[in-house]
Amino acid sequence: MALTSLVVCADRDAVQVLSHILKDLSIGTEQCANLSAASSRLASQHFDAVVVDCKDQSAAIEFIASVRKLPLNKTTLIIGLVDGREQVRDIFGQGANFVVYKPVSVERAAGSLRAARGLMAREKRTKLRVALHAPASIAYGNAENVAATLLDLSEDGLAIQSERRLPLRCKVYFQFNLPGGKSAVRLSGDVVWQDSSGRVGIRFVDVPQTSRRTLNEWIKSSLERLATAEQAAPQAAPQAAPQPPVEPVAMRLAGLGLSASSSNRRVQSRLACRLSADVFRLGEGVPNRCTLSDVSTGGCYVETPAPFPPHTVVNLVVRTQELKLRVRGTVQVSHPGFGMGVQFSLNTADERNQVKQLIACQSSEDTLA
Repeated sequence: MALTSLVVCADRDAVQVLSHILKDLSIGTEQCANLSAASSRLASQHFDAVVVDCKDQSAAIEFIASVRKLPLNKTTLIIGLVDGREQVRDIFGQGANFVVYKPVSVERAAGSLRAARGLMAREKRTKLRVALHAPASIAYGNAENVAATLLDLSEDGLAIQSERRLPLRCKVYFQFNLPGGKSAVRLSGDVVWQDSSGRVGIRFVDVPQTSRRTLNEWIKSSLERLATAEQAAPQAAPQAAPQPPVEPVAMRLAGLGLSASSSNRRVQSRLACRLSADVFRLGEGVPNRCTLSDVSTGGCYVETPAPFPPHTVVNLVVRTQELKLRVRGTVQVSHPGFGMGVQFSLNTADERNQVKQLIACQSSEDTLA
């Protein structure tokens, strides 16, 4: 996966710092000293990210708007270099995705660029994934018939939840039945990443023809059912009107053994995660320790044995190594003993950007591991 970036900046020190960080993140870098040269470059070549110095704010805003109109780069990630918070609203409002404050240093820029890299990698994916929850039996090294749980599946790989930490770069042998399937799927793959919560990413190596056909047919039919279910769901009311409670796609499709995929672009992007969070009922100062099990730009699912009733307004605080997110939301669905679905109330560009950065940071754990 070759990621590319264009740095539009005349400050040599800033360019040197940015180029060093981007290189460490395996992102190719080109540099233009002025906006005119950058516009010509972007008209003829696609870049996954554009970093633009917003020293001349009006010119930078005009430049960002022009990038969004270019066929090759209208979805390119845009990162603005800003002098202060007074610039942020206008830069985000014109279509930027991230900002880095000047003077540019490794400490200031690394977190934002790492999060941006995660989002770039997700946009680069071409294989759709289907999330599911199904038992599997795995074998590796001297271990046989080890229980695991399938979390998501694509044509070229899968993710599992494992109680044991797997050896790095080992070959894993799988046997499992897909929901609704009659024949077992048998295949093998390599471990490409794993995290501290026990999630493991596998890239397929050997897939027998019969298992390959079973996988492809199941993925295709599952994505079609997900798309049909999403289209049949009630459309969102106008922003000025109160939103009726809407059960998350993941819960509506429980009968299928499916949830919305974290990278399935036919439905709202949802990312499976395991994040500690504090949830406060509006007006109360007592935190409820919970776990986020998935998150999207529209909301999240909070695992807690004592969920709040539907329509309860809550404040959520999520902390990661990269950022601290504070966001308000409303409980849409409550499952006693299990958890609750929360719809975010994002009223500013800054709040929306924070949620996107949280999603990108979690995604980058997978793509950088």
